[in-house]
Amino acid sequence: MGRTSAVTLTIKRQFVASSEQVFDAWLDSNIMKKWLFTTEITNKVTHNDPQVGGSWEIVDHRQGKDYRAIGEYLDIRRPNTLVFTFAMPQFSDTKDLIKVNIAATGQGSEMTFIQEMIVPHEEDWTASDIEKAEREYITSSEQGWNLMFDGLQQLLETGEVNHPL
Repeated sequence: MGRTSAVTLTIKRQFVASSEQVFDAWLDSNIMKKWLFTTEITNKVTHNDPQVGGSWEIVDHRQGKDYRAIGEYLDIRRPNTLVFTFAMPQFSDTKDLIKVNIAATGQGSEMTFIQEMIVPHEEDWTASDIEKAEREYITSSEQGWNLMFDGLQQLLETGEVNHPL
């Protein structure tokens, strides 16, 4: 791998659901395939071994292509802490680190999501090019996660996800 830099994305979300329900939505294969990187309609594979050292894999099929997301669990402390790696090997050989912290609140729970992303650089990039790439990584990742978290919220509150067509 060539030169890289690191950026961090942090998103906080409130859920009208218990910490346990939010935590389980990250680890239960039957729930994961409804919102995490996929939908029930487009999901081809949801494999999950939710234990430290265990792996997870989701394959989503959209517009004639398979999109594969994989990772390994590094820390699991129910119902508050989940730490795992995240990679999409078809796009990059980098691995991001994701930390999910969930705290009970008077109305349900608050989830703090942190993604430490590796941004690969082209050889001839200037400081401005690197800064632009880092901003794009943050913006696109934040947009994708917020869409997924909207689906998670719908799922926790109604039992289903209404995906836009």
